[in-house]
Amino acid sequence: MPNNYGIWQNFRSPLMWDVFAVSTYFTVSVLFWYTGLVPDLATLRDRARSKIKKFMFGIFALGWRGSNRNWRHYEIAYLLLAGLSTPLVLSVHSVVSFDFATSILPTWHSTIFPPYFVAGAIFGGFAIKLHDIITPQHIDKMAKIILLTGSFVAYAYAMEFFISWYSGNAFERFAFWNRVFGPYWWYWWVGMLFCNVLSPQLFWFRWCRRNLYVVYFVCMCVNAGMWFERFIIIVGGLHRDFLPSAWGLFIPTWVDIWTFIGTLGIFTSLFLVFVRYLPMIAMSEVKIVVPEADAHYATAVEHHPVAPGGKERT
Repeated sequence: MPNNYGIWQNFRSPLMWDVFAVSTYFTVSVLFWYTGLVPDLATLRDRARSKIKKFMFGIFALGWRGSNRNWRHYEIAYLLLAGLSTPLVLSVHSVVSFDFATSILPTWHSTIFPPYFVAGAIFGGFAIKLHDIITPQHIDKMAKIILLTGSFVAYAYAMEFFISWYSGNAFERFAFWNRVFGPYWWYWWVGMLFCNVLSPQLFWFRWCRRNLYVVYFVCMCVNAGMWFERFIIIVGGLHRDFLPSAWGLFIPTWVDIWTFIGTLGIFTSLFLVFVRYLPMIAMSEVKIVVPEADAHYATAVEHHPVAPGGKERT
């Protein structure tokens, strides 16, 4: 049909790609999350006291009985979904970055955006921790991943400035000069440089990776820095475009401020509702890391009945 009025979807637009990428990623993530909960839902079903809870948990437990066949099929399905989720993480953040990279606006149209966004997503996603469930070894390894992805982000920042200088594009050079010394200069120096680049460098030292206060400080810096990064990308690229007559500063209204606060509130509320009725850590993931899950555990106990701490194994 003719599209004279432009009312049909433009499948060449990255905004349309977002619909498919994000919806696919959301669907697989929900299936992966739900599959991991099946053994826990069955446990909640068996321990429920009210008939309503027993009925509801029974529906979502999908007839789980904990048999060898159940566990075998469960592990295969969980592994397949995990393998499917990994490339989706790369694709969805790459597609989201195309929203900016395919434009002609300075600081946006850059080929480094796809790996830049992927590294930033992993960088910010690892800036969390759970006490008692996640051990110091987990914290140490996650700190190393934060250091690695933080180095990727630092490299992306450096390449952005190098490309703006090497390209010889006056608009691009001005945009990045404005990013560092313009009205939003402290957003870049404090929010991006310090929080995203300098603070993770503490994790080169082992005592910093083992100190929960230092880890907490760096994680909060990373979370704040990633917010500042998105702000700089969007507002920093728009507040001074090609027409000086259109220049201006973004000043949030009370609607903007309370909308932002509301997003934090609704996330916290939904998260607390989730942990009130469902477990935060999947039972299966805890069971597979205990010593008894090792296929050679019985042989190890037979040859070494005393644990390294001096206590007899039970």
